[in-house]
Amino acid sequence: MPGPPVRLVTGLRFDVLEVPAEAGRAALRHLGPASPVTLQGNRMRVLVAAGSADELPGLLDWLEWGALALDLTAIGAGGSIEAPPPPGTAGAPHPSGMPALPAAPENSQGAAVWLRPPEFGREVEPSLPTLSAVGGGGGAPDLVRLVDTMATHCHRVRLRRTCAQPLAFS
Repeated sequence: MPGPPVRLVTGLRFDVLEVPAEAGRAALRHLGPASPVTLQGNRMRVLVAAGSADELPGLLDWLEWGALALDLTAIGAGGSIEAPPPPGTAGAPHPSGMPALPAAPENSQGAAVWLRPPEFGREVEPSLPTLSAVGGGGGAPDLVRLVDTMATHCHRVRLRRTCAQPLAFS
């Protein structure tokens, strides 16, 4: 009988940006093909450079998103996420860099799955989005562009959901 899922500790080697999967789909185009991304239920998690969670509030303010309630959160030091099964094992979907989201395995009941697993035999950190001025380079995606894209699409999802609801006075 399997035990509780393995947890990945955040804040040491990576942090996590978490958004609705619908909004995260658009962010995939701003990530390199080696950038690890997971899906759990209707939430997409993008692994980013350690320390990014601390930068998120100031970055959202600087990008002028700070005044809006966005469904964009960060998990950093002291946090953890459920570890998806390693790619190629039973229950793990075939890795895909395509924007379409794979269906979770039927027996997963909302278990985390890799959309883009870390590349086997390579260090993960050089592929994680980072603030370019704080040691980016090396081909890592730009955290500012990624956060701006995620915020934009979180806002669009929120507007679509709000517009789909009937008016209170009707």
